[in-house]
Amino acid sequence: LTHLGLFGTCSFICVDHDDRAASRPQYWHLQPHNRIQMIIQFAQRRILSTIPSPSLSNVTKSFFSSTSTMTHSDYPMILSERPAICNLVPPGQCQFNPTFQSVPLLDRTPCGTGGTSYLLRFGLPDVTKPMDLTTCACLLASAELMDNEKKELVDVIRPYTPISANDQVGCFDLLIKDYGENGYLSKYMCEDLPIGGMVNFKHIDFNIKIPAPFTHKKIGMIAGGTGITPMIQALHAILGEAPENQKSATDEVTLLYGSRNKDDILGGEMLEKWNDLHNGKFKNVNVLSNEPADSDYTGERGFIDREKIVKYLPPASLGDDVVILVCGPPIMYELLCGPRNEAEVTGILGELGYSSKQVFKF
Repeated sequence: LTHLGLFGTCSFICVDHDDRAASRPQYWHLQPHNRIQMIIQFAQRRILSTIPSPSLSNVTKSFFSSTSTMTHSDYPMILSERPAICNLVPPGQCQFNPTFQSVPLLDRTPCGTGGTSYLLRFGLPDVTKPMDLTTCACLLASAELMDNEKKELVDVIRPYTPISANDQVGCFDLLIKDYGENGYLSKYMCEDLPIGGMVNFKHIDFNIKIPAPFTHKKIGMIAGGTGITPMIQALHAILGEAPENQKSATDEVTLLYGSRNKDDILGGEMLEKWNDLHNGKFKNVNVLSNEPADSDYTGERGFIDREKIVKYLPPASLGDDVVILVCGPPIMYELLCGPRNEAEVTGILGELGYSSKQVFKF
């Protein structure tokens, strides 16, 4: 930064961050090297906004334009403002590898109407580059948490699928539902983890279920609860503008999304906007099991069953032109397609004639 003529500005940012740390106890636990990483993260977000445009040298402008197409603040934290973006990369390029790496929580904001869903923004190991995660794939998150029964710290590991695209430089986003005491890691990240607190992430190729671009003309999606996140990742690839070599062959995608009530719908405002923007190509169908009878909700009620699958999703008779993506709680797999760790398709989808080549269980 000194060579780029930004030493004074970076010093200002460091002092500002240090003042924040002194006045807010949630920063006190950070070790010096983690504070430095936080400073880098905040500096990258703020440095362009604190320097008048005429003050930027050509070298500086070249540096920033070559290292990012988007910055932290460029990608909205309000779900209804997020576009579908297709930016695909092949396997093997993700910043996260099979070894856990620590990155800080940069931002967290509640979303939806229920007060239990949050959009969390985390930094990346290399803040000058995008994550470069293959679509569709997930990360494994790990944190050392207190086991109240054993009265000792234990490593808790859970899979999470980012909902951000690879245009996002220096950070990535997770959409998480806070399940309270039943959630453990989700509760920690949504309630207890301070801004700047570190979480470990890793990625292994085994976590790639079906790579985009998709060759199927018709795609049906069945999601329940937090199982919506890999569907959002796939929708980025299907609905976002893309160069020819990244375009999916899909001309129609329908999502059956099961939730308890309107307040439980994760990413609902974003999905509704995409439904409106891509009308004719994407159809979003909510299915609510416990919505009050006297509410103003006019969509499907009950559970995702045989009748709704036949009504909305492409039939198995389309052969190689159709694929069904399934992600949700264990009971959903048992009823609709069979256990997620078994290739054989049973349940309702099996009865309707879908084969293991047509059904992907996330």
